[in-house]
Amino acid sequence: MYKSLIKPILFTKDPEAAHHFTFDWIKRTFSLPIVSSVLKNSFSLDDPLLEKEVFGLKFKNPVGLAAGFDKDAKLIDEMALLGFGFIEIGTLTPKPQEGNPQPRLFRLPQDEALINRMGFNNGGVEAAVQRLRKRKTSIIIGGNIGKNKITPNDEAVNDYLYCLNVLHPYVDYFVVNVSSPNTPNLRDLQEKEPLKALLHAVKTANDAYDQPKPILLKIAPDLTNGQLDDIIEIVQETQIDGVIATNTTIDRSQLKTDKATVESIGAGGVSGKVLSKRSTEVIRYLSTQSTQAFPIIGVGGIYSAADAIEKLEAGASLVQVYSGMIYEGPNLIKRINQGLLEHFKKTKP
Repeated sequence: MYKSLIKPILFTKDPEAAHHFTFDWIKRTFSLPIVSSVLKNSFSLDDPLLEKEVFGLKFKNPVGLAAGFDKDAKLIDEMALLGFGFIEIGTLTPKPQEGNPQPRLFRLPQDEALINRMGFNNGGVEAAVQRLRKRKTSIIIGGNIGKNKITPNDEAVNDYLYCLNVLHPYVDYFVVNVSSPNTPNLRDLQEKEPLKALLHAVKTANDAYDQPKPILLKIAPDLTNGQLDDIIEIVQETQIDGVIATNTTIDRSQLKTDKATVESIGAGGVSGKVLSKRSTEVIRYLSTQSTQAFPIIGVGGIYSAADAIEKLEAGASLVQVYSGMIYEGPNLIKRINQGLLEHFKKTKP
């Protein structure tokens, strides 16, 4: 129904307008008791074989919603009905910010991809906390944190620490995002020394709590092998808990969409099927070179159970979807979990 009826209607709208339309519709309808009951029965798949324990947290299944869809924690209870094992909110910043000028989100249907230059648009971490306090579901929540655009890089650590402290009681794990291509100079924080200093500061602040939360680092797919080696060294030295691989890519060489069309869109990160191969390569490299020293959440181009299995076999412990849900519909989560369940049954010792 989604691909034959709903998707064609949504794809007639501007992508960001379609996003807000979908948000409003979900908010109005998913909270109705009969609708929520039907959704839960239709989309959820519970089986002990799907359960995973990663960095001390028990996930009911390994399929999560990637950051960027529900930046401000507005749809936690509603999205939990779709069968996700966990939801990542953000990227959140200390102060509210509008993000980059519109238009800033674009579809590439020929590639089943998206280009975005949203620029960490969000209502600020404190507004998100007000919503998290009221949530009803117990689903695992990750808090993806970043810096405000106006904050210079040499003061960025203050923004990350502010978000960590405000969010700490309300999320189950944290993601340090230094890999978005849409905030000026943000990716400079991925360089070895700045990144090491940032993660040391975040880890120290987190460890001061009675119950520290897992800390993960989200990295770009555009890093060289040498830079990935640095990531492995930094993760092990700072003793953070894992890596999310990967964010969107600035590489457009694999796109099938007409070059003039792509160039007319302008700057932005590419997500979708085109990212699948590279994100898997990064996962495999990190897992192999580190001898599986830390957990990896795999994200990028997951449109089927086979895509998810590929990420897991490359070394990921969990996976996340976003663009795949836009093109395939919400039933994608259950289809992935069904495929994973069959795979786990066949490979179970």
